[in-house]
Amino acid sequence: MSTDTAPIRLGMVGGGQGAFMGQVHRIAARLDGRYQLVAGALSSRADVSLASGRALGLDPARVYVDFAEMARSEAARADGIEAVAIVTPNHLHFAPAKVFLEAGIHVICDKPLTARMDEAAALSEIAAGAEARFLLTHTYAGYPLVRQARAMVEAGELGQIRFVEARYAQDWLTEPTGDGNKQAAWRTDPAKAGAGGAIGDIGTHAWHLARFVTGLELEAVAADLAAFVPGRRVDDHAQAMLRFRGGAKGMFWVSQVAVGSENALSLRVVGEKASLEWAQEDPNRLCFARFGYPKQTLTRGGPAPGGAIPGRIPPGHPEGYLEAFSALYDDFATVIRGGTPPVPLPSVADGLDGMRFISACLASSAADAAWTTLEDCAGA
Repeated sequence: MSTDTAPIRLGMVGGGQGAFMGQVHRIAARLDGRYQLVAGALSSRADVSLASGRALGLDPARVYVDFAEMARSEAARADGIEAVAIVTPNHLHFAPAKVFLEAGIHVICDKPLTARMDEAAALSEIAAGAEARFLLTHTYAGYPLVRQARAMVEAGELGQIRFVEARYAQDWLTEPTGDGNKQAAWRTDPAKAGAGGAIGDIGTHAWHLARFVTGLELEAVAADLAAFVPGRRVDDHAQAMLRFRGGAKGMFWVSQVAVGSENALSLRVVGEKASLEWAQEDPNRLCFARFGYPKQTLTRGGPAPGGAIPGRIPPGHPEGYLEAFSALYDDFATVIRGGTPPVPLPSVADGLDGMRFISACLASSAADAAWTTLEDCAGA
């Protein structure tokens, strides 16, 4: 294991002025002091990239317009970047991830993995043959109580899993959006977001959360997708029934037109002996119920069956979205420096699984909610 404690030299593709996720990634990278942003191709527009780099205090010589030029130049420098964060729309994930992996630079990429299944499969092969490592930022795997839930399932506290319910509801796309809403514009454009709308944007989070906590493998899905807003070219609402290998059943619901919902991601896991419930909008509490006993509310860092998963601050001091995001950055820094993370981190394999799930849901919905397997869509 490396004893290097110097901050990891970080670059960024995308995330220039006005980009929400760029700021989130930069905060997450800074929080534990393990990264230093030193370079970026922050926009495909030279003026925006340069202005963004100037605002971030970057050396103008290390602010690029072309990410491929950035990869070549930084790989040739003795003090070049060691890792790069890709915070572009979905259709611009594959090309920079490929270039940086092939340059030997570690990649931290927003989800979903890509916009298209063929690109996801190709990126999976590239990552498998690369020396550099790949992290997919499924944020919610960074919450301490999500990790607590995973540990309790692994320890058999719930017994055999019988039922899983994953939900993610928002309302910000309830009405048609104009060109002025940059975030909505690309997320509802199939050329940029991919064929899946809500199913790809937030559905992949709900799906990964269910898989991360339970470890269950999907056997088949029966999905019904809808675009409720007139003229919208991608789904803004999706619901599905799930069949898992081993006999467990599941229910999945995501919507970006659920009026009254802000960021309502939740997971319920029911086993033969006990159940767990967690909600992102109250992330420092985990409901645990054993059959025949009073329900327990487990708190972050507090006593828990099998021992508590630690957080970065004492119990009673809430940790939220930014801290969860930074936990992934912190754990990936450990990997880059040759260590072992406390839990398996979201990887290109998880991204490929998520893309297959999207493809299976789209195929099932197109076939009037027919039961469809991930294998049926492996090459879609």
